[in-house]
Amino acid sequence: MTTARILPFDDTAIAEAARLIADGRPVAVPTETVYGLAADATRGDAVAAIYAAKGRPSFNPLIVHVLDLAAAERLADLPVGARRLAAAFWPGPLTIVAPLRPGNPIASLATAGLSTIAVRVPAHPAMRALLAATGTSLAAPSANASGTISPTRAAHVLASLGHAIPLILDAGAPSVGLESTIVAVEDDGVRVLRPGPISAEQAAEVAGLPINMAATTAIEAPGQLTQHYAPSKPIRLNAQAAREGEWLIGFGAVAGQVSLSPLGDLAEAAAQLFDLLHQADASAAPAIAVAPIPNVGLGVAINDRLARAAA
Repeated sequence: MTTARILPFDDTAIAEAARLIADGRPVAVPTETVYGLAADATRGDAVAAIYAAKGRPSFNPLIVHVLDLAAAERLADLPVGARRLAAAFWPGPLTIVAPLRPGNPIASLATAGLSTIAVRVPAHPAMRALLAATGTSLAAPSANASGTISPTRAAHVLASLGHAIPLILDAGAPSVGLESTIVAVEDDGVRVLRPGPISAEQAAEVAGLPINMAATTAIEAPGQLTQHYAPSKPIRLNAQAAREGEWLIGFGAVAGQVSLSPLGDLAEAAAQLFDLLHQADASAAPAIAVAPIPNVGLGVAINDRLARAAA
């Protein structure tokens, strides 16, 4: 069994990653959110290799990463509100779901056969360098086995997918540490398909539209499966103290074995969430507990991930 190489992010590593992607193979690359598993989004065989490496169900679409708004508009019909969001938040942790443009080159497997595409312009220099070096759109879900804890370090990727991929680019921990907000911009408002670093209120204000609270059971974007981001151990949420056999992740006044943020800072908590879930999962304790997180701002996205992890 081969094991993925880990290379520090530099020009040599990007050139090697671009070579592998040209060969149709997926590579792990850091973004500002989490580490992604990137492959050429225009090639069905390359996208299939992502699904195979992750064990991801093919009805779950992927986010397609591009260098800029112009590249996004070659793939998607972006309404006015979406273009306002792009101007405000790209490059950055925002994914926009919009109708596919006729004649676009994206492999249908990347969109799970849907008539829409999830597209993002990332900010991290490693992902941007890889996009520039490959000259193509890159499908890139999180670089972990499907449904497990998202990776925020090269070591997390190695432990989860090291047997299944050839290369991991290492640039340390991401600045955000939580997957992008995913929105659909429609005539009657902005619909949040996955909470993230950009709140529904921020997105609606910038788009000049109300928040559309309509719910759907259909999978329209990544991160909508009921069970997702899950460790191998049971999780108890809103814990004020650890019970016997639990490894407690604290927040604010609840200390725990470790803390997402002793000062109750939600940005710090978001950046640390997956790393501490990995630590808890690797501990000797048979169960995990997590302190209450205020359900405001970034706390909405943190609680979304925790609820799916505990499902």
